[in-house]
Amino acid sequence: MQPAPNPLKIAFIGSHGVGKTTLCYGLAARLKARDQSVEVVREVARRCPLPINQETGVAAQSWILHTQIAEELTAASRYPVVICDRSVLDNYVYMLLAAGPQPHLECLLESWLDSYGLLVRIPIVEEPSADGVRATDPTFQRAVDERLGVELARRCLSVLELDPDDRAGWVDAVEEETWRLLRPPQMQLL
Repeated sequence: MQPAPNPLKIAFIGSHGVGKTTLCYGLAARLKARDQSVEVVREVARRCPLPINQETGVAAQSWILHTQIAEELTAASRYPVVICDRSVLDNYVYMLLAAGPQPHLECLLESWLDSYGLLVRIPIVEEPSADGVRATDPTFQRAVDERLGVELARRCLSVLELDPDDRAGWVDAVEEETWRLLRPPQMQLL
């Protein structure tokens, strides 16, 4: 397989339990139907050997952050389109809530955020359901979402914000924006 020269990386961001995974696979299926070669980077927190959710700390979030980067590097070296179930910013937000800012990670975070071609923020439309891994406390879910909003604004990041009142249209909206980014630029006709 030839390495992807300039892959498009799309990251779904938001608190836990908002539908990121469903959207990742929905978008991947639609892009594959358009003959695009796509890889999905699954959420790595579920495999973390250390405590997560409200019990997380710097060690667990560092493991998650670095594993996320490693998996994105691998996917981007092989596929022209990479869809990420989370971004490094989401992972860092959990770290911020648990332990505050980590100056030694800021440069890595800033440079890695530049590698995403599209950030898609999914709003909270319902409380998280129990799945044996993610936290079910709606207060914690909202705290993550609010801090993510603060970090997006502080870093002046461009984001596709999905409409909480049009959940049925989320995949359509993301597919449209992704396809706009994937289409070659049109030549100007004289």
